[in-house]
Amino acid sequence: MYTFIKIRYKDLNSKAKEMYNFQKVSSVLADYGFTTMWLNNDWQGADFIAVHFDGVTDLKIQLKSRLTFDKKYINKNIFICFIEENEIYMYPHDIVLNNFKQAYQYINNNNSPWSNKKLTKEQKKLLDKYIL
Repeated sequence: MYTFIKIRYKDLNSKAKEMYNFQKVSSVLADYGFTTMWLNNDWQGADFIAVHFDGVTDLKIQLKSRLTFDKKYINKNIFICFIEENEIYMYPHDIVLNNFKQAYQYINNNNSPWSNKKLTKEQKKLLDKYIL
């Protein structure tokens, strides 16, 4: 018989954290009628795809560790998903980028992504409607 022992997230390596987060997000997306499929190689910028039971809706999702914007996701119809303080945020990259002036200016002037390690109160307010 196996004895189940909960793991500590902070003890996981980066790949194990990614898979843990994918499983957590997949569980919540199931409540909205989605099944998920992990992609071994990023496909059109996505780490995984969520397909709705309606047979019409599918989402390309990039899993991140924090709020992130990047030029490589622009015009790809990508959702960015991250977990912070037990809240799952999933937002349409391009739409939300337009509301984040600092990030928009940064990625237009640099070849690197913009990210924020911890959400500010203002950012939480802007992202509130994207909590699953």
